[in-house]
Amino acid sequence: MGNTDTIAAIATGVTNSGIGIIRISGEDSIEIADRIFVPFKKENKLNNVKSHTIHYGYIKDNDNVIDEVLVSVMRKPNTYTRENVVEINCHGGITVVKSVLDVVLKNGARPADAGEFTKRAFLNGRIDLSQAEAVIDIINAKNEYALKSSVSQLRGSVSSKIKEIRETILEKIAYIEAALDDPEHIEMNGFGDELLLTIKSIKSRLEKLLNSADNGKVIKEGIKTVILGKPNAGKSSFLNALLGEERAIVTDVEGTTRDVLEENISIHGVSLNIIDTAGIRDTENIVEKIGIDKARKMAEDADLIIYIADTSKPFDDNDREIIDFLKGRKAIVLLNKSDLEKEILSEDEKLIETIDTAYKIKISAKTGYGIEEFESAIKEMFFAGEIDFNDQIYITNARHKQNIADALESIKMVENSIENNMPEDFFTIDLMNSYEALGKVIGEAVEDDLVDKIFSSFCMGK
Repeated sequence: MGNTDTIAAIATGVTNSGIGIIRISGEDSIEIADRIFVPFKKENKLNNVKSHTIHYGYIKDNDNVIDEVLVSVMRKPNTYTRENVVEINCHGGITVVKSVLDVVLKNGARPADAGEFTKRAFLNGRIDLSQAEAVIDIINAKNEYALKSSVSQLRGSVSSKIKEIRETILEKIAYIEAALDDPEHIEMNGFGDELLLTIKSIKSRLEKLLNSADNGKVIKEGIKTVILGKPNAGKSSFLNALLGEERAIVTDVEGTTRDVLEENISIHGVSLNIIDTAGIRDTENIVEKIGIDKARKMAEDADLIIYIADTSKPFDDNDREIIDFLKGRKAIVLLNKSDLEKEILSEDEKLIETIDTAYKIKISAKTGYGIEEFESAIKEMFFAGEIDFNDQIYITNARHKQNIADALESIKMVENSIENNMPEDFFTIDLMNSYEALGKVIGEAVEDDLVDKIFSSFCMGK
């Protein structure tokens, strides 16, 4: 790799805390630390100590003692970056942590760029690009499943599958090229039928990865959820019941909610990005009308719509408009106010049954009845009730999804060429395109600009 200079950054949050860590990486990291570290035992100069050991002492700037610290020394190549790495563990006050970093920089290190430690780990071959991207996903994980998926990818779950497929493709390319170069000794009769079986297997594996991307997006980003219903149906009460606190204003006055209210909630490890909207009805009030128009627009783009139906009143045109809108969309119909006298008509209930993509659940936002059944329905709708990270891989990265889609398209072209009895050299072109597209997932033959862009989204010190 091109960068041989030594970098340093604060690796913990820049806020008052129990401990602060300054990370140093590069050829001169141990020498730089030695210049500013005064060990409690004088024989423990860092240049002389064993790798992966921790030492007690003081950080000094000339004669000025900055802090009492523990210093970890890790020699290459068995480190995060595969370079010499030193980590200074000091007290976690903002002033002291910045002072220690300043003296490290004064003695020969330069400030690390965002994500530069992980970028060096990638460039030095310790991890591939998909694993590097999993690092930032772990940091940004919004829920339990996003964390598990990212940890799985960091351990190489995506990498290993991609590498297996690429190895199979490369074997076939090599055989075809060898046969074309030496037709007298390498037989091609019947190879097309054999290759077709392999191609169909690769196609199936790529389709499985690609099909996981929808669930992967939900795992990583959460479910964009919009609550719809006519005024006073109990939308805000339901949101408050989910949150366990009074976030939304609840009154008996119709049209209380006039703008959207956004909240994030985790249900069984899955994030719901919930948007409570203005009640849907015809109104002459300009402000309320703006809120209703905004509700309709957000519902158009939602992954899930929760329709709150008031069962204590007969349905009206507003309910029928919402039900018509829900057809063909993922939805949960919550028959609210089940603790009150039921007033909806049998024809209203039949109308709800016309929404074939919806779960229908009786609830009482006031008492909490039915909330648990609703939570179970969320997991069932999006993951068939089960999320397994043992064997199942979820593609959570949009870049990976596009690369896999490109690879699949090339494999389909190989399949088409075989079925149309095209010459073997046609196969190698598309096989190589598929091989290269999959290589982009793990960072082979990827452009420098893309690498820089990916790591620029990382936090400092990582």
